[in-house]
Amino acid sequence: MSVITTVLAVLVAAEFLFIFYLETVATTSARTAQTFNMTADELSRPSVSTLFKNQGVYNGVLAILLLVAALAVPSKAAVIALSTSMVVVAAYGAATSDPKISSSRAFCLRFSW
Repeated sequence: MSVITTVLAVLVAAEFLFIFYLETVATTSARTAQTFNMTADELSRPSVSTLFKNQGVYNGVLAILLLVAALAVPSKAAVIALSTSMVVVAAYGAATSDPKISSSRAFCLRFSW
């Protein structure tokens, strides 16, 4: 696997870890509200908080798997498979909620192959 692929995979994983942080740790923060174009009141609702935390764990697991595929057990095929799944999920998120959610993800993921 090339150095460029590894570096881009690590950058994508870092982005997904940041999203994990926003959704799971800082669920009701101003930064999370701004990022997801929601109010702090909406984020404080127990049902929304639970959904965000669930989604955050999912993003965290994807980041960890990508780091494993890029660093611990280098596998270009695994990086491509994980990146493809991330693009599909981001596209679905954009289609069903807010296109800006996937714009930064798609940029990094497109170049990680």
